[in-house]
Amino acid sequence: VNEAMLTGESDLVQKEVDALLLSGSFLASGAVLAQVHHVGADNYASKLMLEAKTVKPINSRIMKSLDKLAGFTGKIIIPFGLALLLEALMLKGLPLKSSVVNSSTALLGMLPKGIALLTITSLLTAVIKLGLKKVLVQEMYSVETLARVDMLCLDKTGTITQGKMQVEAVLPLTETYGDEAIASILTSYIAHSEDKNPTAQAIRQRFQGQVSYPMLSNLPFSSDRKWGAMELEGLGTVFLGAPEMLLNSEVPEAREALERGSRVLVLALSQEELDHHKPQKPSDIQALALLEILDPIREGAAETLDYLRSQEVGLKIISGDNPVTVSSIAQKAGFADYHSYVDCSKITDEELIAMAEETAIFGRVSPHQKKLIIQTLKKAGHTTAMTGDGVNDILALREADCSIVMAEGDPATRQIANLVLLNSDFNDVPEILFEGRRVVNNIARIAPIFLVKTIYSFILTMICIASVLLGNKEWLLVFPFIPVQITLFDQFVEGFPPFALTFERNIRPVEPKFLKKAIFKALPSGLMVVFSVLFVRIFGSNNGWSSLDMSTVSYYLLGTIGFLSVARACIPLNLWRNLLIIWSIGGFFGTAYLLRDFIEIGTLTNQTAPVFLCLAIIFAMVFTLS
Repeated sequence: VNEAMLTGESDLVQKEVDALLLSGSFLASGAVLAQVHHVGADNYASKLMLEAKTVKPINSRIMKSLDKLAGFTGKIIIPFGLALLLEALMLKGLPLKSSVVNSSTALLGMLPKGIALLTITSLLTAVIKLGLKKVLVQEMYSVETLARVDMLCLDKTGTITQGKMQVEAVLPLTETYGDEAIASILTSYIAHSEDKNPTAQAIRQRFQGQVSYPMLSNLPFSSDRKWGAMELEGLGTVFLGAPEMLLNSEVPEAREALERGSRVLVLALSQEELDHHKPQKPSDIQALALLEILDPIREGAAETLDYLRSQEVGLKIISGDNPVTVSSIAQKAGFADYHSYVDCSKITDEELIAMAEETAIFGRVSPHQKKLIIQTLKKAGHTTAMTGDGVNDILALREADCSIVMAEGDPATRQIANLVLLNSDFNDVPEILFEGRRVVNNIARIAPIFLVKTIYSFILTMICIASVLLGNKEWLLVFPFIPVQITLFDQFVEGFPPFALTFERNIRPVEPKFLKKAIFKALPSGLMVVFSVLFVRIFGSNNGWSSLDMSTVSYYLLGTIGFLSVARACIPLNLWRNLLIIWSIGGFFGTAYLLRDFIEIGTLTNQTAPVFLCLAIIFAMVFTLS
């Protein structure tokens, strides 16, 4: 069994009769009959989980960026809120109700709550859409992670190939045993074998019939050793596995088959007894025959690989098969770097780490080495995804940022995967990538709309608090908006337009530094709102405007700047986006006029209308130039 999930060590552990099996381990080779002693919370794995953190951190860069912003604003809300309330209540002399209302507007505006909700909603819609396309999403945020993947590691069997192996030919290597004798040995071996991997199933399908040799003992196939063995009565110890792992010299026929893209196994015989505790190949091994096994390339694999490469996604193939075989299959599947391969059974871990980034195809990879490759790529700054279907892929799948498995694969892989392809079709990967990019790119596009309010709320709050230093009660600035105004504004700026835009298809590669770019784009709009509030307050006071006139112009300018942010998110324009902008503008001005008494504003007058129009034109020009 493999207890790597519990111990972190990838070495296989031999289990004898009456040995203890720990929950959280998995069967690497052979079969097991076990009696259950503990269930539920008494399980070993469950006890480990209780000792660790029970909540797994969310792997979402968007949410982490928003957490940073919320963490900052959360720290300043209480002192800022108290300062605004005391200023309005004690220094400005406003009633308690007005003081609370104005102060709360500033605090609510600082929190980018809308974009967090919209992010989760967008991810949920992606999960539903992928579910309709037979892709099971077991971790919601893995959709976003896959959108950022720039290095995809593929398992050959079941991914590039169909995983439906068949024995193409059996080539005798000795005159001592003819075709019938070799077929009899293979029939006995596979009949007694407990191996259930695709290769064993292909051999079992080809060699069926009467068993000639009883079994004395059995050593199941292991992906670490690349061979299995069995003691047969009256014959000796039969070995079946990779030629380069069992034989001391290269067989020319095996090389030719490998170059055709076939999987090659050697059937060998020895008179030494099996050592189950320290399995090793014997010194007197004799090659009997070569088995050439074909695995057809998956239809559409070439187009899928070509498309992923065009989308700036690096591709690597990690396989337990012979590197020459993998290279040949990769060439047939249209893999660009098929000539760049290495046999991992012949190199050290240090050499593998040094070659991980430059090499495209890794053959004869052990489960430990698969994990090491993923770790090396992650340390190099890559966001990695791994596809697989067998227990030998589990360590690498757990290590990858995003794990994708086939439904036809081993149940253990499905348990730990982020995404399960229910159709077991590698060609579904681009569609998953598209959904992830749609979510991330659209959130990045609409984020500035939400952050405008955070920016101007923070700056205006600072100015309101600092206005105390002017020493004149009449010059004290109270936050210029009230909650009902912002609520109505949000319906037509932060409500429906961003929600509608998140559903649009957007498959461009994801850009890094989401929060920094969003704040940079939102900053001009936030500064325009601050400028408009200060200008209207100073200009209006000097020209005899009433408080209602100043509130009206400030509110209308706030809406105008919001529309400009929506229009920027809609570029390039089309019919649907033009209608969205028209709906936003019409809804805002229509409700502002009809509900003016309810939201405590008036209408534009001969005095205020020219100022509003001039500022709106200036802001539009600034937007156009920026």
